[in-house]
Amino acid sequence: MDVLLFLGLFVVSLTVLLKASDWFVDSAEEIGLSLGISPFIIGVTIVAFGTSLPELAASVAAVVAGESELVISNIVGSNITNIALVLGLVAVIVKQIELEYNIWHIDMPYLWGSAFLLWLALNDGVFSLFESFLFLFGIIIFLAYSFKSEDDEDKEKVEHPKASARAYVLLVVGGILVWLSAEYTITAIKNLSEIAGIPSTVIGLSAMALGTSLPEVIVSLNAARKGKTSIAVGNVLGSNIFNTYIVMSVPSFFGPLEIPQSINVFFLPMMIAMTILFGIMANNKKITRWEGLVLLMFYALFLVQIFEKGMGTT
Repeated sequence: MDVLLFLGLFVVSLTVLLKASDWFVDSAEEIGLSLGISPFIIGVTIVAFGTSLPELAASVAAVVAGESELVISNIVGSNITNIALVLGLVAVIVKQIELEYNIWHIDMPYLWGSAFLLWLALNDGVFSLFESFLFLFGIIIFLAYSFKSEDDEDKEKVEHPKASARAYVLLVVGGILVWLSAEYTITAIKNLSEIAGIPSTVIGLSAMALGTSLPEVIVSLNAARKGKTSIAVGNVLGSNIFNTYIVMSVPSFFGPLEIPQSINVFFLPMMIAMTILFGIMANNKKITRWEGLVLLMFYALFLVQIFEKGMGTT
């Protein structure tokens, strides 16, 4: 009965978390367009931050609940899921992702930099207070450059529809619900892992990472279907940068973070490999269906490795 109770709590709280995130993203996008921000910049900043809210809220709740090892598991798992699953699905469904924006100007090098910085910061198995502030400084630089790099010609092409009062209300309500549902999601994960005897790292890398990445999946697929592949790719790219800098740094102010050894041995190197592969595939400003299938193969390998390595620790 306890398993069914906490499983139900996990499903309900995660569903609320995803719906609240959807409200937040939609309202943030509407407000962003009203301010004259281009679709790609919206994707790489506003939408990316909105779809990363579940990761942030769940990670802070994990530290408060004494399950800090879930933070890095969630970040690494989500970043791999975003590239391998989200981009892979989008490429397969739309046949080919066309990039009208050259992400190699700043966004891709910055994504690579964030991945390598995370690896170097966690190499000693400790995430210090200095590194927390360093990561916060990193996201500030990224945001400043993203908005500065948007030239006036692009701004003139963007329509400026007035944001409704409903958008501002949903922004606040969505944010509150994201926070509350994240706490219950972590409570359910903590109890389920204890009852089933499954390491919380396994749940963090798989169920939690996939669950908190669902907004990226939904937003990217919907954007791709509407022909807005720039938002889809910008969302994945920006979400991974936000995950690394924000989701890693902010929870550390609520308590020390535990870094499982298995993360540094296999999963963090795999995240870096997927990040590099993302850059190589996007070098010619397109990602084909065949490349999407390759990404999905990596995701299948990722899932197998989670349970092989995770269950081996029990």
